[in-house]
This record gives sequence, structure tokens and C-alpha cells, in this order.
Amino acid sequence: MEQLDQITQNIALSMGAAWAGGINLYATILMIGLMGATGNIQLPPGLSILTDPMVLMAAGMMYVTEFIADKVPGVDSGWDALHTFIRIPAGAMLAAGAIGDVTPALELAAAIMGGGLAATTHATKSGSRVLINTSPEPFSNWAASIAEDVIVVAGLWTALNHPTLYLGFLVLFMLLMIWLLPRLWRGIKTVCAKVRGIFGGKKKVLEVGVLNSDQGGDVPHL
Repeated sequence: MEQLDQITQNIALSMGAAWAGGINLYATILMIGLMGATGNIQLPPGLSILTDPMVLMAAGMMYVTEFIADKVPGVDSGWDALHTFIRIPAGAMLAAGAIGDVTPALELAAAIMGGGLAATTHATKSGSRVLINTSPEPFSNWAASIAEDVIVVAGLWTALNHPTLYLGFLVLFMLLMIWLLPRLWRGIKTVCAKVRGIFGGKKKVLEVGVLNSDQGGDVPHL
């Protein structure tokens, strides 16, 4: 029974780190590292490096940077696009490091699952931000950013303290993502089509203006 509990804890920490890393990587590293450094949790050897003061300082500085960038409409989507190449591999590494002292095959399996989970949460976060950015006011961005930070802290706390409960929530989350991601993708395509239509219309007006100018006509006002 004790061995089963340990396996459950390792899986919850592994998948929890990957899940949270896809939403806010630096908050994830900072929280796990601080809890390990203060003795609140016993980190597996693969994650012990997160307690290093240099790692904690770097994660803290990047978290502050992301906290600011994540509140600015447009900048948040650019930040998310850049972090596509950071959050997903980092989520895979965190998952592999958190699984504990296992065989290389199990470690690789954890990395594959962690990378996929981080990609799912990252896609959900970045896709929802694209749709939120269609609103002209910044308050929805602030609310979404703060809610994401709260979800990361609450999710990691649950994974560390109630691993069985967290794994149940994770199953429900994956089912929700299967339903939600196609709808987000359709919404993003609609936004992109509208943007292309706007710039396409401006391009046509400019072409007409140049043509009229060449023919000696009046250039329409833009």
C-alpha cells in the first residue's frame, strides 16, 4: 500500500509539473523549487536542482517578466508564441525528472506524456488569449492572467498534497480539452480570417488609389 501511494505521488508530481509548466513555466519552477528548498516536500533527485538559489533567482526574475508581459494585450500572445519552444520541452523535462528513480524506458514514457500534456495546456492558454485579445479593453487579459496563476498554484498544491484527487481532476481536464480545443481552433481561424480581410481590404484600396493616380484621377482618402 505504501509503495502504491509513492507511485501515485510520483505520477501526480510528474504530470502536475508538466500540466502547470504548459500554463506558466516559471511559476511552476519557482513553486516546486521553493517547496523543496524549505523542506515542505521531498523532491526526487531529478528535480533537486530546482532548489538551487541560482535557479530560483532566474525563475523569479522570469516570472516577474511574464507577470507583466501577460497583462498586455497582444504582447501576451507574442510571449506565448515564443514560449511554444520553451514550455513544451521544459514540461517534458520536468515530468521525466519528477517520475523518480525508474528505468530509462519509464523515464522516456514520462517525458513523452509530460510533453504532450504541456503542449495541451499551452495550446489552451495561448488559444484562449488570441480570442480574448479581440476585446479592446485590457481587463479581460488581467483577469485571465491572474486566474491562470491561481490555477497553477492550486493545481500544484493539490498534486503535491492530494495526488489521487489531482489525478482525478486531470482526467476531467483532459476530457474538457478534447471538447474545447477544436472550438478554440475554429475561433482562432475566424479571427485570422477577419484580420486577413481587414488588411486585404486596405491593400485593395491602396491599389485603386495608385491606379487612379496613374490615370490622373483623384486618389481616394484612406
